[in-house]
Amino acid sequence: MELLKGFPLRRAFLAVILNLLALSLSTTALLGSYWCTGTQKVPKPLCGKSKATKCIGVPMPSDTGASNASSQEEVHYSWETGDDRFAFRYFHTGMWLSCEESMEGPEEKCRSFIELSPPAERGILWLSLGSEMLYISLLLISFILMMVEILHTGNPVCGLKLNAFAAVSSVLSGLLGMVAHMMYTQVFQATVSLGPEDWRPHSWDYGWAYYMAWASFTCCMASAVTTLNTYTKTVLEFKRNHMKGYDGSFKDQPQHHQCFIPQQISSYYEPQTKILHSVSEVDFYSELQQKVLQREPELELDEVLGQTIGEDHC
Repeated sequence: MELLKGFPLRRAFLAVILNLLALSLSTTALLGSYWCTGTQKVPKPLCGKSKATKCIGVPMPSDTGASNASSQEEVHYSWETGDDRFAFRYFHTGMWLSCEESMEGPEEKCRSFIELSPPAERGILWLSLGSEMLYISLLLISFILMMVEILHTGNPVCGLKLNAFAAVSSVLSGLLGMVAHMMYTQVFQATVSLGPEDWRPHSWDYGWAYYMAWASFTCCMASAVTTLNTYTKTVLEFKRNHMKGYDGSFKDQPQHHQCFIPQQISSYYEPQTKILHSVSEVDFYSELQQKVLQREPELELDEVLGQTIGEDHC
């Protein structure tokens, strides 16, 4: 019995752990900039003192002291053709920023992804950001409700209400998170096709933040299912205990009460065999016939009829 009593508490702790895991994963994914990663095809810069690799080498003129050639009239030749003229730089993009590798140094160059997205898709992107924030907010509310339910064990009715509100909040947050992730995917694919030419990726794939966001959605729905399961089993247990208490109170009654109650129930459902007789035409004329036969033959029918009606009224 102690093991069975401990099951609801274990389920409540499992729901809290799943909710906290979903909250941490979604927050990390929202703040991260690795939803999508890939490479961009860009022209190689000219080689110089600060750049010696992944650049286009320019041959210097042999006669540097010639006064007839000016710097504007010098012709630079490059033997690199085709894809040799281009470099593939790494980039990663999130909901807020898009950062790409700088060809001139080790640092990264970051730009706002909202500005890079097409104007027609910015409304969807803002809606995705709002849904993601609301998703995290509802997860936080659900976590607070479940913690209050675990700590506040004095009133089981209040605990059931908190459990129900936490389950509804978890389900709503999961639906909002799913919609937010799908809308961001649509905006990114549109930006790949219609975005700025210097940003369009050559190849791309989803990053760890994207998978982390979907893992958060999975944990959120698992927490909601666990919370609903706890609520349902607790309600069924209350009903079963109530029925057991009712059966026990019925058995504790005296013997004559136990016999009297079934008799009442059976008498209620027993069909009525006795039919109430009312004054009808058949009874009236049969009684009239008997009185006519008992009286003298010279008695008129009108007198008998009047006497009978008078007796009935009396």
